[in-house]
Amino acid sequence: MPNPSPSIAGIISWLLGLAIQLAARALNMPEPALYDTGIFIFERVQAVESSIGKRICPVRLWRQFRDRLQSAP
Repeated sequence: MPNPSPSIAGIISWLLGLAIQLAARALNMPEPALYDTGIFIFERVQAVESSIGKRICPVRLWRQFRDRLQSAP
């Protein structure tokens, strides 16, 4: 006998669709445009995080700190 209650994945999918519909209505945008805009923003944020991550990589910072300690008088 199949389980009559919805799965967690089904509930999350339904809530995500509802959130997208509500956001699209609030912004007065069609849903596909809202989705594409979200993907564009996500990609830009990922690019910025990646570029910053290269500069403040914990391993790189640790090496710089260690080198400064070793070179200190």
